[in-house]
Amino acid sequence: MSDRSPIEWTNATWNPVRGCTKVSPGCKHCYAETFAERFRGVPGHPFEQGFDLRLVPKALDLPRSWRKGRMVFVNSMSDLFHEDVPDDYVERVFAVMQAATHHQFQLLTKRSGRMADFVALRAVPPNVWMGVSIEDADHRWRLDDLRRVHADVRFLSLEPLIGPTGTLDLRGIHWVIVGGESGPRARPMDPDWVRDIRAQCRRAKVPFFFKQWGGVHKSWKGRELDGRTWDEMPVIASARGCAKRNAA
Repeated sequence: MSDRSPIEWTNATWNPVRGCTKVSPGCKHCYAETFAERFRGVPGHPFEQGFDLRLVPKALDLPRSWRKGRMVFVNSMSDLFHEDVPDDYVERVFAVMQAATHHQFQLLTKRSGRMADFVALRAVPPNVWMGVSIEDADHRWRLDDLRRVHADVRFLSLEPLIGPTGTLDLRGIHWVIVGGESGPRARPMDPDWVRDIRAQCRRAKVPFFFKQWGGVHKSWKGRELDGRTWDEMPVIASARGCAKRNAA
């Protein structure tokens, strides 16, 4: 976890949970698992247990120590709504986010059903963005779960995009991120899949962020789509009532 991040759409990462298990084809070549397993058995390393799921209570208060406000990606190395993370621990994570009002937290999950059920009777703090990952049309149903979530910002991460998504119902969605898979076994992403999603975002007036083409050497392919980068962000309202928009 770090107060700096190479991920293009965030500033920092915070991992009060480490490790996960696969739930769908998008998990097949999980970057987090690949990274974590390199350190299995290394004494004292944060990933001494590899990618086995475990709670990290000592990391809970980390965002409070960052005085400058940041975009914080929650659990870049896990999934807060994994079935083995107890509800009371999820509550503790939400309590920290609610208290750290100088940050914007970006919470992303593939376990959209549990997320929607968890927040159904709870208020989502206004500085917490709620999102789901969708890798192809077969997992578009996660979008319906996301729409059940009452949050100021609801977003989609279509990464790794391993197939066309078909028509996305973007009602009530505030941001869409698209990215290809990276690494030595990366599955290719068709540019027309990306263009179709961009067109749907344009029609729905939803900010569109293109993260990467991916591949074995993702830096070689860059981030441009049709001659430019797409770094649109949603409107965000701070706890002090101001709003800003960073749109390409």
